[in-house]
Amino acid sequence: MDGIQWLVDQDPWQHAVVFARGIDPEELGLRWGGVPGSVASPITQAEAWDMVLDLGTDDDDVVRVGACAGWSFAIEYGLGGGGGGRLSELSVNGAEAVSLEPSPDHPPSTFGYARDGVEVCGFGIGEEVWRWGRVPDLLLPELMAAGVLGPDGQDVRPEYEDHRDRDRRTLALIETRFGLFLPRDTVMSGRLPAFVIR
Repeated sequence: MDGIQWLVDQDPWQHAVVFARGIDPEELGLRWGGVPGSVASPITQAEAWDMVLDLGTDDDDVVRVGACAGWSFAIEYGLGGGGGGRLSELSVNGAEAVSLEPSPDHPPSTFGYARDGVEVCGFGIGEEVWRWGRVPDLLLPELMAAGVLGPDGQDVRPEYEDHRDRDRRTLALIETRFGLFLPRDTVMSGRLPAFVIR
């Protein structure tokens, strides 16, 4: 399986991705704001981008959904705010949700984790010293073990570390902690069910 680290190798990383455990892919798409029946059949990534361009507004995006390794996943295409803004809603009724949102124009990209309607923790990828949520230090042991943060909670990575290497290190610990996998071939060239998000 592919894990999630390959996301940083896209040029640029531009897809918000949300994982959810405890709900199926269709429910994840609907909770994200998907319109039922808005996309007739499974579509490719290229078709998702074509749909976004055809919709012609900044308000309508497309998400493609699937499942892997016990998690449902949704990938966003368009200019929307990503699923992170809805993380608490996505995790209601006993579900868990993890969001990874790139921000190539206004870094940092962000990570968020919610459980049962509560945002548990989050941080900027590359700015892990600033953490938030009900349990902001949930991943502090992993961040320290990976050499991202020191015991005092401060950044200990090399000053001139390449941003992709830096981001990959953080994604690796998130991948391991939550057991996340995003099947690259399926996402990049396969067909997945989709929804228009409004």
